[in-house]
Amino acid sequence: MSVSTLHAGPELLLSVEAGGWGSETDLARLAESAAAATWAELGLVAGNSCEVSVLFTDDEAIRTLNADWRGMDKPTNVLSFPSVSSVDPKRLPPLLGDIVLAFETVRHEAEVENRPFNHHLLHLLVHGLLHLMGYDHEVEDEAGRMEAIESRILARLSVPYPYQTGYETESDDE
Repeated sequence: MSVSTLHAGPELLLSVEAGGWGSETDLARLAESAAAATWAELGLVAGNSCEVSVLFTDDEAIRTLNADWRGMDKPTNVLSFPSVSSVDPKRLPPLLGDIVLAFETVRHEAEVENRPFNHHLLHLLVHGLLHLMGYDHEVEDEAGRMEAIESRILARLSVPYPYQTGYETESDDE
């Protein structure tokens, strides 16, 4: 497990449980980048910090979590478990929550969508962080708002708009 603290952002507690994720140092760098860009876009400042646990695992583990917590007996790319039901951005809880990612699903989606793996992973980390902050996409208005915020955050990370069809990039971050 590694711990990293950003000047403005959550303290990240990273754990690699399973899957072919690669270097924990690289994962920490990506998670830190995603968190810093998210905090910057949301206007959160240093001193307004909290803790976020990020678990990098595999389809088998996330399928169990998805079945137990959401009643969906299938793997998914990312799950977010907020520690509170409502977040005041001016007063974050000490523990914001947990994010869990499944390697095989993330890799498969990146391949199918012709995206660099790291771009897709950054997107899912941002997506998970936004869920922890109370954003959702269950209804159309909320989905549009969340997608717009995600896109602005990803632009800060030089990641192209993720909701376009025919994702094309010259980057080869894999």
